[in-house]
Amino acid sequence: SVIALAGDDFCVIAADTRLSTGFSIYTREQQKLFPLSSKTILGCSGCWCDTLTLTRLLTARMQMYEHEHQKEMPTLAVAQMLSTMLYYKRFFPYYVSNILGGLDEDGKGCVYSYDPIGHCEVTKYRAGGSAGALLQPLLDNQIGYKNQEGVEPVPLTQEKAVAIIKDVFTSAAERDIYTGDSINIKIITKDGVQDSTFELRKD
Repeated sequence: SVIALAGDDFCVIAADTRLSTGFSIYTREQQKLFPLSSKTILGCSGCWCDTLTLTRLLTARMQMYEHEHQKEMPTLAVAQMLSTMLYYKRFFPYYVSNILGGLDEDGKGCVYSYDPIGHCEVTKYRAGGSAGALLQPLLDNQIGYKNQEGVEPVPLTQEKAVAIIKDVFTSAAERDIYTGDSINIKIITKDGVQDSTFELRKD
């Protein structure tokens, strides 16, 4: 499962580290976050062979862009390129849930979510993967302030974003057998990427 939250000057993206199918766990230490540039990270969950194929092609396209233009591809361009690559495979799609997080050209946090054939939506928060249906309602409540009366929305801070991610992943690990072990959290700011981990239940 993958979550991304965007703030005014940062983006936090996190994913659990369990790779499993059915009742078998292949590994408890699988990284599902793929840094594409200094300001863009892709989170993938789903069919692992499709994930590896897609991220390998994305990385190659980004390197070609960098060699040709002598600069990193901006997050908006990466989002559009990913949408095009997914749509190109629409008749035999990659079985992957993709969430792209990063900073735009103004330094503001942004989150792009995709369906399997490349439709892209820009949001401030999104959850995907096996526990996406469990995680998204919690984000709607805690960050989107949906169906809350008398509550004044406040800007999201880095500390609150990380705390919410830990809470919702802990909740999801209780009910989803494909989510657990630990989560990898990456905070993207103009100064770089901060990496941290948080342990979840191992059963």
